[in-house]
Amino acid sequence: MAHSIGCARRFPEPEATPIKAVDPAELQHYLLSRKPDVAQFRLRGPFAVIERRDLEIPLSPDLTVDADLYLCATAGKAPLVIVLHGLNNSKDDHAFQAKHLASWGMHGIAIDLPNHGPWIANGRILARFVDAVHRTPQLVDGRIDADKIILVGHSFGATAVAAALGEGVPALGGVLLDPAGIGRQLPQLLKRITVPVMVIGADEDIWPTRNRGQFYRFIPGTVGEISIRDTVHADAQYPNEHTLRAFEDNPDDTEEAQITFVSALTASAFALAATGSLDYAWNGFEDGINNGIFFNARRK
Repeated sequence: MAHSIGCARRFPEPEATPIKAVDPAELQHYLLSRKPDVAQFRLRGPFAVIERRDLEIPLSPDLTVDADLYLCATAGKAPLVIVLHGLNNSKDDHAFQAKHLASWGMHGIAIDLPNHGPWIANGRILARFVDAVHRTPQLVDGRIDADKIILVGHSFGATAVAAALGEGVPALGGVLLDPAGIGRQLPQLLKRITVPVMVIGADEDIWPTRNRGQFYRFIPGTVGEISIRDTVHADAQYPNEHTLRAFEDNPDDTEEAQITFVSALTASAFALAATGSLDYAWNGFEDGINNGIFFNARRK
């Protein structure tokens, strides 16, 4: 497990956006009335964040999910973005991402599931978690808009997210961070997904991820995929001590890659939360595609 707290002290948070908004509804109106631009989401959003760490959320007498919750401080009802880690990782590795999402007007929650899998089974636990929050948002917080839940998964955590979406959980869509596919059931579960999914991948010329192509291939429609140039698998977490050690001669490059991932994630989650589709985010990737930051862009 990466010790992300130490790494967070070394990586300063991005500066705050100059955008002013009273609440998430006003921010949403402002953003949707202007040309989409993923780069604006590199900055911290305009809202303060309330942190609640190490929550224990009961799903049944014998099952509790550990979570860190990041609430948009000015929001009443707001969407909930659920972030799931991958192999050998934990909620700590996605703390920055969940907090960044909350600063942009969406409540974020990073959860812990068994970090060695099995990942399809983790997907079933995730589905139970989503169903429980949808029925009773007060399990997490009464300010959650239970009709606007978005799932995010990194690496094999993306397999779990895909499995939950394939089971038809009440979610608006998913964002898969350099997904890795595992399990013979996965292709059939992918074929059953009916909500929009955005795949944000690392540079496969540097770091090919196991069965990543299955996600775009088997999801039948409303799926987009981009790659981020000169990034590796662990850059889809933030912060990540392993990546910092691997690139300790030039840590700023690593931070740059990780911020690019979090900006693409935030744009995608905002698009799903605000519009129920990927169009806003996809249009916002245009400049990055043109200047080579994003490549291998495809959509169906």
